Amino acid sequence: MPVDAHVPVLYEQVLELLAPEPGGLYIDATVGGGGHAWGILEASSPDGRLLGLDADPQALAVARERLAPFGERVTLVHASFDELARVAAEHGFQQVHGIFLDLGLSSLQLADPQRGFSFQLDGPLDMRFDPRTRRTAADLVNKLSEEELADILKRYGEERFARRIAHAIVEHRPIRTTGELAALVAATVPHRGRIHPATRTFLALRIAVNDELGRLERALPQAVSLLRPGGRLAVISFHSLEDRIVKSFFQREARDCICPPDLPVCVCGHKATLRLITRKPIVPSAEEIARNPRSRSAKLRVAERVGDDEAGNAGAA
Repeated sequence: MPVDAHVPVLYEQVLELLAPEPGGLYIDATVGGGGHAWGILEASSPDGRLLGLDADPQALAVARERLAPFGERVTLVHASFDELARVAAEHGFQQVHGIFLDLGLSSLQLADPQRGFSFQLDGPLDMRFDPRTRRTAADLVNKLSEEELADILKRYGEERFARRIAHAIVEHRPIRTTGELAALVAATVPHRGRIHPATRTFLALRIAVNDELGRLERALPQAVSLLRPGGRLAVISFHSLEDRIVKSFFQREARDCICPPDLPVCVCGHKATLRLITRKPIVPSAEEIARNPRSRSAKLRVAERVGDDEAGNAGAA
């Protein structure tokens, strides 16, 4: 990587497990600022190619500048990762050697108060990765019913005080800025430990605005369909709901039969498509967390595409 670049989360582990090689085809479906993409392109020199997607045009601009030294070996597209199959087909990326998803926020997104992602910086309640997304966090906060808000906070933020916070929001509308919302939540619920009381509320709203869990559920099967036998899919998640989706998908796709256990014979006809490479998620070291505290919740899971003749043994690591 460039000497002045921020090292992305679990950088060495991603490169080791994706194992990029010369001539390979790779997709970084959440390219962000291009940190992991740089490593993939460098390791696959001199002729490996990478397709990078991101819903955030600002992130793409940073990636385009950072990855410019790789010239025509890199193609960058403004698209969400749940558009993976369409974009890959349009740019000739089928039967690829590796696909990577980093589901976290970038430092650039958090540092810009106009994006509305951080409760530590006052700015508009936006939270959209893609400016083409119709609804903002302000729309949810100021237009949804108390019951709908509580459901979002409980479902996506796993917030134990969801109803209390939703009631306070409705009572104090309109709420226009991140600072207003953060202060309201902090005044509404107990503050224990080092985690800000608005953390789960902001997470829940961000997930709802960007349909993050729905996009992930749609993207994973597309990723598997694009992999060649032996190709690998690596996913970094940052909270329990994401990790649960990835873990469940990998485990299901590593089994030939997914019928309920009480059925005497298989009727589903499902054949395994993946072999688990990481049976337990890889997490950052204490040293990495010390360098980058936001990496503390990262979990990396990796699986490998199997051919039809390998399906019966796919569950073996």
